[in-house]
Amino acid sequence: MGEILSGLPPLREVIARHGIRATKALGQNFLLDLNLTRKIARAGGELRGKTVLEIGAGPGGLTRALLAEGAGHVVAVERDRRCLAALEELAAQADGRLTLVAADALDVDERVLTPRPCRIIANLPYNISTPLLFKWLGRLDLFEHLVLMFQKEVAQRIVAAPGGKAYGRLSVMTQWRCRANALFDVPPRAFTPAPKVTSTIIGLEPRPEPLAAARAEVLEAVVAAAFGQRRKMLRSSLKQISADPVALLTAAGLEPTLRAENLTVEEFCALARAFG
Repeated sequence: MGEILSGLPPLREVIARHGIRATKALGQNFLLDLNLTRKIARAGGELRGKTVLEIGAGPGGLTRALLAEGAGHVVAVERDRRCLAALEELAAQADGRLTLVAADALDVDERVLTPRPCRIIANLPYNISTPLLFKWLGRLDLFEHLVLMFQKEVAQRIVAAPGGKAYGRLSVMTQWRCRANALFDVPPRAFTPAPKVTSTIIGLEPRPEPLAAARAEVLEAVVAAAFGQRRKMLRSSLKQISADPVALLTAAGLEPTLRAENLTVEEFCALARAFG
C-alpha cells in the first residue's frame, strides 16, 4: 500500500471499532477487498499528480486504493459522521494528500472543492447515483474523466445503443456529452453487506464538444417527452410538448411513426433543433 499507508489497520477492524454499519437510507454498501478497490482506482488511468474527487467514501476502502495508486490529492465527500471518524485516521497517515468534506454530495459545489480539471472515481451510493450523474453532466468542464459504480441495470441504460429496451433518457443525455463504456462488473459478494444486485464500473470521458448541436434544456425536454410514453409513436408521445408533432418530426427529417428507442442521439438533437 506504500509507506504512508502501510501501518493502517485492516478495514474490518476500523469498521468494528467505530461501530459502522451500512445504512440502507444512505445507500451504503462497503467495498473491503483491496485488490478490487485498486482495480477500480487504476481504471481512472495514471493518477500521479492528479486530483481525484471521491463521493461516498464510507470507511475508506476506495480512498486507500486511490492514495496507494499515487493520486496527488484525494477530496473525499462523506456525510456519515461515523465514517468521517474512520476517514480522519486515514487522513492523519496520508501526508496531506487527503481532504475530507462532510457534506451531502448532491449539495456540494464541485467548483470550489477541486482544481480544474479533476477526476471523479467513486462507488456511488445507489440511491443518489442517477441524480449525481445528471448533476455532473451539467458541469463536465470540471472533469477530465469519471469512473463510477452503478447498479448494473442503471449502467446498462447509460451505455445502451438505440433499438433496445435499455436505451432511454439516461442513454441519450449521457452519450450526448460523454463517451461511455462499461468496464467490468462487481459481484454482490464483494460488498459488506452484500446487495441483491450486481454492480458495474462505468468509464465516462467528457467530449470536447457535445455529439451534435442542441440546447441542453430543449434536448432534455424532448427526450423526456419521447421516452415518457416510449411504447407510443413519436407523433403521439410528443403531443406533451408540441401542438403539431408531425410537423416537428418532419422538420427534423424523421418519420412520425418512429418510436423513441429508434432514434440516435444525433436524431434527438435534430429534433431538439427543430423544436427551437
